[in-house]
Amino acid sequence: MSYAAAVDHLYALGHELHPAEPSAPRRKFELAHMRVLAQALGDPQKAFPSVLIAGTNGKGSTAATLASILTAAGLRTALYTSPHLIRVNERIQIDGQPISDDDFARLYFQIDDTAQRLVKEGALPHHPSFFETLTALGFLYLSEQEIDIAVLEVGMGGRLDATNIVEPVLSIITDISLDHQEYLGHTIAEIAREKAGILRAGGTLITLPQHPEANQAIGEAAATLDLRAINAARFIPAVTHVDLEETRDPEQSGEAAKSKDLRFSLFTPNRYTLTLDNEPLDVDSPLTGHHQQRNLALAIAAAVELRAKGYTITNQAIENGIRRTQWPGRLELLPTTPRILLDVAHNPAGAWTLRAAIAHLPEDQPRTLIFSCLRDKSLTEMAQILFPLFDRSNYRPYDNIILCPVNNPRATALEALAEAAHALDIPAHAAPDIAAALDQARALTPPNGLIIATGSVYLIGDIRSLALAKT
Repeated sequence: MSYAAAVDHLYALGHELHPAEPSAPRRKFELAHMRVLAQALGDPQKAFPSVLIAGTNGKGSTAATLASILTAAGLRTALYTSPHLIRVNERIQIDGQPISDDDFARLYFQIDDTAQRLVKEGALPHHPSFFETLTALGFLYLSEQEIDIAVLEVGMGGRLDATNIVEPVLSIITDISLDHQEYLGHTIAEIAREKAGILRAGGTLITLPQHPEANQAIGEAAATLDLRAINAARFIPAVTHVDLEETRDPEQSGEAAKSKDLRFSLFTPNRYTLTLDNEPLDVDSPLTGHHQQRNLALAIAAAVELRAKGYTITNQAIENGIRRTQWPGRLELLPTTPRILLDVAHNPAGAWTLRAAIAHLPEDQPRTLIFSCLRDKSLTEMAQILFPLFDRSNYRPYDNIILCPVNNPRATALEALAEAAHALDIPAHAAPDIAAALDQARALTPPNGLIIATGSVYLIGDIRSLALAKT
């Protein structure tokens, strides 16, 4: 069977948060079902050591940075993340290379055949979901590839997530905030307890101090497991000083120099020096934004702990891995005219982070916001955080907001997006789809302006593809 057929079949399964059929009951999360499927496939998740990363925000950036460090150390490293920006293959990588179309199709139909047999035999009540199937596919692929270690990003929550059938050598918990409350709980403490489900008795936890409720819930969970807890705070710089002249490449000039200066003037570049084993560790990350310093700290702490567990990871490998990290769509500035800033902020915490970055924009620079989100996200709160920054009726006559639906079954309807703007008494344009929204933004934004797209990973993936195709 072809790759296209495999992808079509996969999407037809339906997501845990959105059944394939509107009339179908919501899928109950049950880790036992994932274990049944994995056992029938030979328990591929036991074939390699893994690091498991949960959290609300920052887990993808932490995972990508850590995987890049491990690859730079010469380890054959797998990275499993979700969701994807453009192609589903992006979720399953080895040393930065996505799984091939042929391997994807071959393994997908092997898993599908196994799943159908298990349902027929009564071992499973229904076919595994999109994420369960894709996770099993990732594990099966990695088991074939003789990798040294896998870095696995939890999809949602932790305790009942499909990735949580592994026995990780490290568990990392990134920053926790309110998201997916309908499934994980309505308080920070409840959500943190779900995230702490990735911890293991006698294992190792790496995290950072954060919201008091999250700290307490994680601490209580850790106390019952007799695990080793590591605070990554020592890898956060006390002060970050940036000299724009030092960051400018003397060989760059013209538009290239302006592009780099714009990047550094908009966001806090993560370039600083730490001390590790009494030696300087020079951090130079392509991931911009002050918030990334926390994710970098977690990745560095994880690398140091893996080194203590016997992996050969030098300071130089940590430096090289950080510098080579690729994780697009996170405060990413595209080389277009006008410039386009992409950020996958999909919840209020992410929106606040983006708002902090926007604060560095020149006050007189025209800017256009393209916004959309999924309907299970906090539209009202995200609108309250972001829309007032683009209110053309309030001292920003050259700004615009363009709303459009994303191409996803869980997309918020255009009418609901417009109502969120109307409730704030902020003018906004409507576009029927993402391509039309980008065309409209380009028509409204002068060459020296900035287009900012945010609200959904699916929005960012499509805009990135469209924008780069025209450069």
